[in-house]
Amino acid sequence: ARSGAGGPRAEAAGEAAAASTAPPPALVEAENRQVRFLAARISEALDEAGALEAETAALLEGDETYACLLTVPGIGPRTAAQLAVSVDIARFPDHDHLASYCGIAPRVRSSGTSVRSVRASRRGDARLKSLLIFSCNSLVRSSGRYGEYYRACRARGMGHGRALKAVARKRLRAIYAVMRDRVPYRE
Repeated sequence: ARSGAGGPRAEAAGEAAAASTAPPPALVEAENRQVRFLAARISEALDEAGALEAETAALLEGDETYACLLTVPGIGPRTAAQLAVSVDIARFPDHDHLASYCGIAPRVRSSGTSVRSVRASRRGDARLKSLLIFSCNSLVRSSGRYGEYYRACRARGMGHGRALKAVARKRLRAIYAVMRDRVPYRE
């Protein structure tokens, strides 16, 4: 019966294998320099992004629409700033037009009396669409109005993404009213 790790031959083979797989020290140092360089660039970019966000917040400090948007559940400074800057609410006669502009309105293909399909629209402002949908992630876990609506959509057989988009569209009605009337959100 054999016991142990295989003796001196096995140890020598293990050491040889470890030595053959180790990269040359010059390569390790070159990779370390690249990592330090990239880490410094990332740090600079994050600092610059933070400064730009602070500058944007300072510019929007006295904006009534921005302040009202911050009262809407799930809307933070970044989403409120993007909405306040890129949406001229006077251009939209109702929330349906705003939903189309933001890319969260369903697209209906019909001819005459036949409706061929109701699908997700790929049109609209991609940045606003992603901000509006992504900002609903925290809402759907809540026990509030939007969380209940999300769970009802899921119970009707919708997938997570489709239900999240439905919540974003429902919340866009409130966003439209807040921007149009310049009043804080109320439940």
